[in-house]
Amino acid sequence: MRAKDAIGAYGERLAAAYLERIGMTVLERNWRCPDGEIDLIASDGDVVVFCEVKTRSGLAFGHPAEAVVGAKAARLRGLAIRWLAEHDSHWRELRFDVVGVLRPPNGAAPSVTHLRGAF
Repeated sequence: MRAKDAIGAYGERLAAAYLERIGMTVLERNWRCPDGEIDLIASDGDVVVFCEVKTRSGLAFGHPAEAVVGAKAARLRGLAIRWLAEHDSHWRELRFDVVGVLRPPNGAAPSVTHLRGAF
């Protein structure tokens, strides 16, 4: 596994554990279709939440959550529509969250930032 992939998988594990700790239920991890992948899909009561997870090992390129820009948000919206078309649509509403994981290189504890309704 490439170092970048390992850091991403690490961040997704931490993000999933964080979401579950705050009472959300992770429905899917790394859902894929021909158009791409959704990192995490969770439920928050009767709200389905599509989560983009960004992990960094430092702040040289900004906070991890800052990496989710317009094109990435638009792609995630399209993927969410595909997921909803393939699954029971009993959700009252949907939401797009970003979870940023910062893994400092000095061995300090990682930090998780959760942006609800980020776009």
